[in-house]
Amino acid sequence: MRSVVKSAALVEAWFDMLPPAQRPLARELQAAILAAAPQLTSTVKWGNLLFQQRGTNAVAIAPHRSHIHLQFFDGVALAERFAQLEGAGERVRHLRCAYGEPIDAGLVRELVRAAVDRLA
Repeated sequence: MRSVVKSAALVEAWFDMLPPAQRPLARELQAAILAAAPQLTSTVKWGNLLFQQRGTNAVAIAPHRSHIHLQFFDGVALAERFAQLEGAGERVRHLRCAYGEPIDAGLVRELVRAAVDRLA
């Protein structure tokens, strides 16, 4: 079983492996997520930074070449309330965040809180 220290080291290694131009946005999203829901635990899965509540996937930071997807695992349930979410899959929806552009930290916090509330 993974310990908290190992998970923290794994998360830091994930940031280290990102290209330097992608790190600031990823860090900003991580900070907004944890500000909204500090109880979430983080780990690396599928090459993404994953945030869970009591072992259930809630949100992930998924980097791409020109942007980051902030993925919500039960995003389909949030899509009506948050028109900014994109995606057509069965459950997952995402917020597209471009490198070099400011994020709407308030929107990110609202989305994360709404996603976590669905897990309660």
